[in-house]
Amino acid sequence: MTVDAFDVSPEPIERARRAHQAALKLGTTKGVDRSRAVLAMAQAMTRSFDDILEANTLDLEASREMAVPDLILDWLKLTPKRLEMAVDILQRLGELSDPLRRVRHADYQLDDSQTYTQLMPLGVIAFIYEAFPELGAIAAALCIKTGNSLILRGGTEASHSNAAIANALLSAVTEVGLPPGCLQLITAEEGSSIRDIVTQDQCLNLVIPYGRSSLVQQVARQSTAPVLKSAMGNCYLYWSPNGSLEMVRWLIIDSHQSEPDPVNAIEKVLIHRQALPSSLLTLWNSLKEKGFEIKGDAELVEAFPQLQLAKEAEWGSAFLTKTVAFKLVDSLEAAIAWINQYSSGHADCIVTESYQESRQFALGVNSASSYINASPRFSRNPSRGDAVFLGMSNQKGHRRGLISLESLTTVKHIVQGNGRF
Repeated sequence: MTVDAFDVSPEPIERARRAHQAALKLGTTKGVDRSRAVLAMAQAMTRSFDDILEANTLDLEASREMAVPDLILDWLKLTPKRLEMAVDILQRLGELSDPLRRVRHADYQLDDSQTYTQLMPLGVIAFIYEAFPELGAIAAALCIKTGNSLILRGGTEASHSNAAIANALLSAVTEVGLPPGCLQLITAEEGSSIRDIVTQDQCLNLVIPYGRSSLVQQVARQSTAPVLKSAMGNCYLYWSPNGSLEMVRWLIIDSHQSEPDPVNAIEKVLIHRQALPSSLLTLWNSLKEKGFEIKGDAELVEAFPQLQLAKEAEWGSAFLTKTVAFKLVDSLEAAIAWINQYSSGHADCIVTESYQESRQFALGVNSASSYINASPRFSRNPSRGDAVFLGMSNQKGHRRGLISLESLTTVKHIVQGNGRF
């Protein structure tokens, strides 16, 4: 996705107003009606299965002719399995309990009254995404379930796929009688730039960008509405001297399994100087057999000339491929300091048998999630628990960590008086 022109079009303004009016009505609908809408969206996707895959084929052919990078082609390609997984997620979301109207006790109370809080919709959300056509459907289901209107803005590379999915979703929304305008797709071909959309803060309550770091940063710079930044790749692992070689190997390999977007893939490994050279060679050879490319810092490359030198800029950026760079550090403190400076800040790991080290790492690393002897592998539809995730956020603003249903809600304080003055 390229940076669009800064021409302001009146169309996004009208779209945002329609979405805002729809959100006011959608936020007061019953949970059973919103759930019914999400289930109808899943059924509509199933009915349009062949049409969506055919549209995706057109996108892939056009993208190859335009020499779109292989990474984006991987994100773009919809296999029947990927599409079925998206439908399964919509089905599961439709069956979950209503995330709204959950009443909670307030932290304060006023005299002669009772104060409580409950979750409410944010209002209007814009999802700016690169490739990943199925994510438009998942974002739509998350928003409808939480009573939010959604404006979708996909990239040119997925225009046919996005349109086919949006048409299916819109037919379901219309069928169940939800407010018109609660779900809208703005195509790149309409001439509206990303900036046109993300500056409608008078109606827009949240912007979620999803894709390469360049897209996320572009949206964060241009948006006048709050941004829930997503992150992908460049997660670090610290290998303690008392940590298991086999566990390090397994965590690296497993973290890369959440294709096509390895959100929490371990791409950098910090090694204590006490690590045995034989252990390093064993690990690297095992990873190479699995198709990984191995890089190292200058010190490691000098000791092991077979390694490729990691460039200075690569320590702070994601490879988004099966590439892992290794670096020597003097201590756990040094590892924490390096991670806090260079990690993407959403998922970092430690392999250690020391409880003290694990606590120091968990509290010291400035990341949304810390993993201790556990794989950070990301799943949108985990088998355990009642949660579905859109992605991971590395920021400290609106929400941090896993982007779920609750991430798309806010808290409302309600004071119930007894009429006394």
